[in-house]
Amino acid sequence: MNDRSQPMRALAAQVLLSVENGQSLTQCLPLALNRLAPNERPELQALCYGTCRWFHRLDDELNQRLNKPLRKPDRVIHHLMLVALFQLRHSQQATYAVLNETVEACRALGKPNLTGLVNGVLRGAEREGALEASSDAARFSHPLWMVEKLRHNWPEDWPAILDANNAQAPMTLRVNALRFSRHDYLAQLAEAGIAAQATAFAPYGIQLETPVPVDRLPWFADGAVSVQDEAAQLCTTLLDLAPGQRVLDACAAPGGKTCAILEACGELGEVVAIDESAERLPRVQENLDRLDLQATLKQADAAAVADWWDGEAFDRILLDVPCSASGVIRRHPDIKLLRRESDIVPLASIQLGLLEAMWSVLKPGGRLVYATCSVFPQENHRIIQRYLRQQPAATLLAPELAWGRDMTAGRQLLPDSASHDGFFYAVLEKPEL
Repeated sequence: MNDRSQPMRALAAQVLLSVENGQSLTQCLPLALNRLAPNERPELQALCYGTCRWFHRLDDELNQRLNKPLRKPDRVIHHLMLVALFQLRHSQQATYAVLNETVEACRALGKPNLTGLVNGVLRGAEREGALEASSDAARFSHPLWMVEKLRHNWPEDWPAILDANNAQAPMTLRVNALRFSRHDYLAQLAEAGIAAQATAFAPYGIQLETPVPVDRLPWFADGAVSVQDEAAQLCTTLLDLAPGQRVLDACAAPGGKTCAILEACGELGEVVAIDESAERLPRVQENLDRLDLQATLKQADAAAVADWWDGEAFDRILLDVPCSASGVIRRHPDIKLLRRESDIVPLASIQLGLLEAMWSVLKPGGRLVYATCSVFPQENHRIIQRYLRQQPAATLLAPELAWGRDMTAGRQLLPDSASHDGFFYAVLEKPEL
């Protein structure tokens, strides 16, 4: 429904307040977008994502400019001023428009008594320019615990990781190998006037020079390509797929990897995709339908094997575990606001439990690929090391690869501002009986 009863910046401020209160952008932004006409939605999305991306720096500046924090009932106005600061510091929007329309949005949010404060703070910000950051959290625009953890885990790489996290991710496609070769689809893009190049490591990947709406992509609606980061595409190269295999995608939503598996080998015996979320599972089916692919979908907790397993073991298992998502912050900048350091230990426990459960349904001689979109060793090679100690029958495979860093127990990709996200992979094999 198109409802312009509130200005764009007011909607953005309300979305950001929801994020501060624990909702992800994926949860709260669609509701706001549905209140706008389709041509207005990209602007709101850019405001919300951009303000989250630079939140810690913008929040630091705003707090320096305020004599005292706003009262909790007025917190939405704090976020309104963050949106305006984001535009002043990181957009081409005319300054007078930012100031005037932010004051208008303050009234629309039912806070006319704060228009003088908003106007004064923003005029000072325009006149004086950006203030010097008062902390490393502000300087790098990340929560301090994350800066310190990255510095500790990656003493030579942490500045590059932080920079990559603050960059906007490129738009990367996965060509449906059942429909097109990568070479032929690159030709289709060239004919459509879309500049693109092959990815360095993913065999079906294409990176666009500039993002475009998916409806501009040739044959998108007919299943020619999907949007998927290069690092995420690499799972199919590690699974060693072959005709007739029974394959499990253990944490499947939203379905990108399920579809990649089916495209990579058109004669698989069966692909089973399970996910705990009833809300996210329909998205898997939508992706399958667009690509004209078939899989068996089940809503279940993968770790609760007795609730969903039919007793027939799997030749191949992809276990893309729940994790901190610290490798995909550039695509989901709200992670900086939502994730806590205290989340890591419970996540590691879940990851280890899932590994144990999946081992029990893997066929002797079968292969399990463990994956995360994390850059924290606690969730990655240390999990694999812990599991190998408790399951000595498991064999860690070390395929020769042109990508990632050898962590002795798996390979780590760090986020690259020019190409792929941060990802971790490890490959385990179960001995024959």
